[in-house]
Amino acid sequence: MHQLTASDAARMIREGQITAEQLVESCLGRIQEVDRDIQAWTYLDPVHVREQARELDEARASGETLGCLHGVPVGIKDIFDTGDMPTEDGTVLHAGRTPAADAMAVRRLRDAGAVIMGKTVTTELATYTPGKTRNPHNAAHTPGGSSSGSAAAVASMMVPLAVGSQTNGSVIRPAAYCGVYGFKPTHGLISRAGVLKLSRTLDHVGVFARSIDDIALVSEALVGHDENDPDTRLRARVPYSRLAAEEPPLPPTLAFVKTPMWEQVEPEMREAIAEVVSSLGDRVQEFALPDSALDALEWHRTIMEAEMAANLAAEYDKGRESLSTTLRKQLERGRSHSAFDYLRAVAHVPNVAAGLDQLFEHYDALLTPSAAGAAPRGLDSTGSPTFCTLWTLTGMPSLNLPLMRGENGLPLGLQLVGQRHCDARLLRTARWLVGRLEAS
Repeated sequence: MHQLTASDAARMIREGQITAEQLVESCLGRIQEVDRDIQAWTYLDPVHVREQARELDEARASGETLGCLHGVPVGIKDIFDTGDMPTEDGTVLHAGRTPAADAMAVRRLRDAGAVIMGKTVTTELATYTPGKTRNPHNAAHTPGGSSSGSAAAVASMMVPLAVGSQTNGSVIRPAAYCGVYGFKPTHGLISRAGVLKLSRTLDHVGVFARSIDDIALVSEALVGHDENDPDTRLRARVPYSRLAAEEPPLPPTLAFVKTPMWEQVEPEMREAIAEVVSSLGDRVQEFALPDSALDALEWHRTIMEAEMAANLAAEYDKGRESLSTTLRKQLERGRSHSAFDYLRAVAHVPNVAAGLDQLFEHYDALLTPSAAGAAPRGLDSTGSPTFCTLWTLTGMPSLNLPLMRGENGLPLGLQLVGQRHCDARLLRTARWLVGRLEAS
């Protein structure tokens, strides 16, 4: 049962073909089988997992209304507060921290009937220094970061769904390296209340799954306004599952965007994308971003480091000796940025985003690498987020498509980027693209 997608599992529980208890037992068995090598979890209490599942089965038996994720196990990145589990943020400075309440994203998952399986490994304070997780396809390679455990848990079929976050490339990159669907929605679409805050300007909540249907399903549970996250807003409910499943009214046209960082792309990734572009024929056109797009990488760095320095000031002031050298230097750079440079970088973001919005007058989505190549060998780095940075800076929705493999068998990620606030359209285009490539 642990091999079921979230959509199939939710349907089978709803129809009485399986129970939530049976599903979590299968997932727990899978974890016992493989997590010794992968190490995706930082907190897991099988007794508590079984209790949640039992209560959900009793609720179904009593005729209660079922949420869209009723009985489905979900892994939670260990920077999301959980009122019934520790939240330690990948640092000894927060060891033993036990929040009083759930993050809004966790609360909405519970409201939808999900089983909160446990806490997945994050890198140090959701930045660059790796945790203990290894790539499920080859334990000698990185799983990516910072949502390392979430991506690895879904890829190794320990859970059908997991939640992560992205401030630079922390959803799309690990999804690419681990070979799963990873979705970073439009900035502000999912509440970040109760999530470790690095950068209000850049932080996104994202999700991992094994199908586009599952991405749409969990999005329906998570998306919504929250007065405790000022970047969310009141909006009508979007039926992501229905819209993502629809056929596009016209065959989509995609823009193949190399970005000015194309020289960093590894040869096998270039060849794989060339095959994709060739198979799409006249449905894809190459579009060259100006070299000034490189400036956006520096703006992102200035914003991220300055806001991180402010938000992690207590950790630096009280426990800098316990931080990694990498993070300590990041925070020190953030403290050194001038107000002028920071405000200038922030002021550029709306103009860059507006310029990219104009592309969608001609294209349904942008096609670009999720990363420079497959997961690098070694566990001392989580790889480069360069091919995610621009889309994070501008708050555009992006989706990793796990459709390709390298010569060594490791996944290669294809990234599809959509227009802001058109997330359902992006999922619909992604479904069309997957179908087109599978048929070619």
